[in-house]
Amino acid sequence: MTALPKNTQGLLGTTLSSRGPILLMALAFASIAGFFLTDISTVQAALLAAGIVFATLAILWAGVALMSRARGSRTAGLLQDFVEHDADFCFLTSGDGQLRGSNAAARERFGADLDRDLAEVLRDVFASSEGILYRLAHKAGSTGHASENVTSHTEGFGVSVQMFPGDLQLWRLTPDANRPGQGPQVEIPLMSLGRNGTILFMNKAARSLMGQRAKLLEEVIEDLPLRPGGVHVLNSADGPRRVLVQCTETGAARLELTMSPIREEEDTNNQVGGFDRLPVPLIKVCPNGTILRANPEARRMLDLPDEKTGNLTEYMEGLGRALTDWLKEAAEGRGLHRSEFLRLTRADQEVFVQVTLNRVLEDGVASLIAVLNDATELKTLEAQFVQSQKMQAIGQLAGGVAHDFNNLLTAISGHCDLLLLRHDQGDPDYGDLVQINQNANRAAALVGQLLAFSRKQTMQPEIMDLRDTLSDLAHLLNRLVGEKVRLTLHHDPVLPPVRGDRRQLEQVMMNLVVNARDAMPEGGEIVIETERRVLREPLKRDRAVVAAGTYVSVRVSDLGVGIPVDKLQKVFEPFFTTKRTGEGTGLGLSTVYGIVKQTGGYIFVDSVVGKGTCFTLMFPAHDHVVEAAPEVEVVKEKKLPQKGSGVILLVEDEAPVRAFAARALRLRGYTVIEAETAEDALELLEDEELAVDVFVTDVVMPGMDGPTWVRKARVTRPDTKVVFVSGYAEDAFGEGSEEIPNSVFLPKPFSLSELTETVHQQFH
Repeated sequence: MTALPKNTQGLLGTTLSSRGPILLMALAFASIAGFFLTDISTVQAALLAAGIVFATLAILWAGVALMSRARGSRTAGLLQDFVEHDADFCFLTSGDGQLRGSNAAARERFGADLDRDLAEVLRDVFASSEGILYRLAHKAGSTGHASENVTSHTEGFGVSVQMFPGDLQLWRLTPDANRPGQGPQVEIPLMSLGRNGTILFMNKAARSLMGQRAKLLEEVIEDLPLRPGGVHVLNSADGPRRVLVQCTETGAARLELTMSPIREEEDTNNQVGGFDRLPVPLIKVCPNGTILRANPEARRMLDLPDEKTGNLTEYMEGLGRALTDWLKEAAEGRGLHRSEFLRLTRADQEVFVQVTLNRVLEDGVASLIAVLNDATELKTLEAQFVQSQKMQAIGQLAGGVAHDFNNLLTAISGHCDLLLLRHDQGDPDYGDLVQINQNANRAAALVGQLLAFSRKQTMQPEIMDLRDTLSDLAHLLNRLVGEKVRLTLHHDPVLPPVRGDRRQLEQVMMNLVVNARDAMPEGGEIVIETERRVLREPLKRDRAVVAAGTYVSVRVSDLGVGIPVDKLQKVFEPFFTTKRTGEGTGLGLSTVYGIVKQTGGYIFVDSVVGKGTCFTLMFPAHDHVVEAAPEVEVVKEKKLPQKGSGVILLVEDEAPVRAFAARALRLRGYTVIEAETAEDALELLEDEELAVDVFVTDVVMPGMDGPTWVRKARVTRPDTKVVFVSGYAEDAFGEGSEEIPNSVFLPKPFSLSELTETVHQQFH
């Protein structure tokens, strides 16, 4: 059975829409519960990340469902008014067949009970209403509408369905009496089966084919057991006859069979009745994989010319073992009706198919009918989910590692600053201290890469012209590429500005240029091009959809070795690298991906093996009006006073960081009261006579976090100013949290001067 198209997902779609968020939230709670039940830190990180991913997907899913339901309600009202006075019986249903409305004629004939589904309403008219509705909805999936002439117990109807946005279906039943001028209709023989092969219903075409009203399936088909999609011998009124049997489960242990007679005078290549007319991709193959026949739907899917056949292994891959072994097992009767997901080898696009094999015996020779279903959307969603889960898990781990490193680096660089205060440039130890300080700063930059990878670094966005940014960076980039490689820049003269963190975008360009250089060991040219790009309609590329609007495009292209097609989709994955051991960490492009996404942009890659690679970055143009800056009086920069005065409550759980910060502030003349936890700080503040001017507190601490205890303390001390410090990004406060007034954020690692300057600014 093929998967339902986008507009006709029926019961499956509704079940997923309604239960999907609940199931995801259940998985989220289970993951978080597992987090508390294990002591293994890596497992805890993975479980916590999985819980966050499941919860986020549940919220997004529920939001999309609510918006879709609202749009569907508006469309349903318009359709209800449109068909209200129609002479035909009209019903409006959701994708799962639940009634949403009916017109006056339908209410008069069938009643107005909207608590039932359409199949139940029509059960008194058609013996197999579920099968009829399912078949028509399935046909309408590709074209948006479908119709069929159906004969009931006593009368005939023209049944049609029209698909509308919002998962709505408009069903119309036209009695034969209302259809003047109709010519003779061709009806497909159809039977409805119950348990144990009992025949519950046979339509007129089936009774005519059989010449009788049979009661059991064994009276109809000679070569049982039943093989869905296979060719069987039928006991017809004119003797044994070959028919192609298709089965559809209609619920309540019922099975609907359609039988397409095969014309015996047709040659061997045309012995599959209705093969070319079925709206399902079908391929007939030998056990060795040779394609005997493919219907038009299959040829379009495989991009197979009409005159060409070939072998199935030329068009599909990804089984994990030899495709011919799978086909031979199916021809022997093993593993039938078990679907496999394969990837087509089309060069123009990536297509995944779900393939189900059915065995057919013709003159004692076994062949296979392969039923194909496009599973690209399903595999894309699966890949997005797996990638999101992977990035979240490793990003959570990277963020935690970065937090601990930032605390260590704050203590190292801070105490180094304290030592530098006691040494001048003539001191023999001064050079060593400077080296320690510089290497601590390099380590801080490396930690920044980890945070960029996890998309949790603190951004300092500004409006910039990428032409100026790249021009300033050109000297450094030329030094990076060396003498064998030539770097060329081409700029669009009307390039709009963008908004982003200059330091991070420079890091993006350096990573891309270094990769391009490494791809050309014999030398070559790297071209960086900027361009203003206007999208009139959304751009769908790979797994991303770029909204319409104005963008700044940056292309970094090389003439290097290129990236193989099978590795092209993996280049942004963490720790994936095509370089040899010791030459790359696999974090460069992952870091680029994190920075670009955090900036609100997109990144795509094109590559041809042996000809080169091109990375395309697209950043939203910043729409702003450049106003003439007002003339301001030039004021000479004032140096901060060496000494200050005031009382500071310092709350920091890391003892080395607390010791450095306390000494640095005391050296500047401040009175410092230290507390290890938020609870200790609140206990100290219970003394109403204790005057505190500024709170300096870590954000993330064991027990109560920084923002929480500050809010409690401000109930009685509303005017106290706050300096928050953290090794995490500024969004550690929690997205959507209420902003704390008179507070500033100082990211770790910070130097002695940065700390004292920030505190001084809060005092003044």
